[in-house]
Amino acid sequence: MSSLTTIEAVLSDRGSKYAVSGGEAMNKAEADRLLKELKKTKKFAKATHNTWALLSSTDGPLKNDDGESGAGMVILRMLEREALYDHIVIVTRWFGGTKLGGDRFRRVQDCVRAYLDATT
Repeated sequence: MSSLTTIEAVLSDRGSKYAVSGGEAMNKAEADRLLKELKKTKKFAKATHNTWALLSSTDGPLKNDDGESGAGMVILRMLEREALYDHIVIVTRWFGGTKLGGDRFRRVQDCVRAYLDATT
């Protein structure tokens, strides 16, 4: 049973703060378990978005935007480029009051890149 690696305070943009987490997951049930593990920490449970993606070798691509439309696909594409299978990556955002527009996708990419650089 794998647990999560979390990198807190990855970046901040116009008041929004970001963190990134990840761990081994083979399927949606394991992804849900790791997400639940993350949300046991109150600050992550209260986050505005916990967007995630998983490239499962058995179930194919899985993602959840958690209200951050399109962000799951950004994570998924990065996992595909890295050929990182059976590993969930979760980008957490605490909304700071200013909409970031398209920059929000760049911030998600920055978080995933920080995670990949630190763990692979």
